[in-house]
Amino acid sequence: MRQEQLLERTREQQINLQQQIAMLQNRLKVLSGQPPQENSEYAFSGLPDLPPRPESGLPADLIQRRPDVQTAFLELKAADEELAVAVSSRYPRISLNASIGTSASNAGNLFDNFVRSFAGNLLAPVFYGGELKAGQDRAEARKKEKAYEYGQTVLLAFEEVENALIQENRQAETLESLQRQVELAEKTYEQLRTEYFNGMSNYLDVLTALDELQQLRRNYTQGRYQLIDYRIALYRALAGPFITERENLN
Repeated sequence: MRQEQLLERTREQQINLQQQIAMLQNRLKVLSGQPPQENSEYAFSGLPDLPPRPESGLPADLIQRRPDVQTAFLELKAADEELAVAVSSRYPRISLNASIGTSASNAGNLFDNFVRSFAGNLLAPVFYGGELKAGQDRAEARKKEKAYEYGQTVLLAFEEVENALIQENRQAETLESLQRQVELAEKTYEQLRTEYFNGMSNYLDVLTALDELQQLRRNYTQGRYQLIDYRIALYRALAGPFITERENLN
């Protein structure tokens, strides 16, 4: 009976996974401009291995590729071209590593010098209670407003990248732990099987060990999928991979 229960549980999980695969295949069809169909040429050949990140970290200026950052910069440039050039020349020259002591909650510290350079004037908010600060020139206020909006957009971009880096690093550590758990569970299962065949344990212990081993393997596979998902989030936060085709041509 216990074997039949394990078999039916595995069969149920297989059905759920087949459903998810079919829905994802339909989604891929729609994203590629094709109608969703039951038959699909997409074939699953295993989860891909992620390319390693640069050892020296990700250049901060990669964030400038993001559409929201570009839009904010162009709006600043439309308000004052000289100011936009000044801001661009002071763009932080740092690397993003998600290193120890860095967290999403203090993402602003990643380019603290950049913010401090403009905090007193360029990035200071100029609206109070929905009205322009008394006596301030409207055009000048617009310049400062756009500079502030650009600075906030860059800060949020850094936060998103930092979040993705932290998640990927922690998930990699989780996978290492799961891998060790799988190895230990395999040894336990093999030991119990040996003991059972030698009349030293009952088969229920073997089934329990097998169930735990299979669950850990599923957790490990799910963890690998989650790691890929975090890498996708990093690419989205950077609006592209680490090295773009244009950069290669240069």
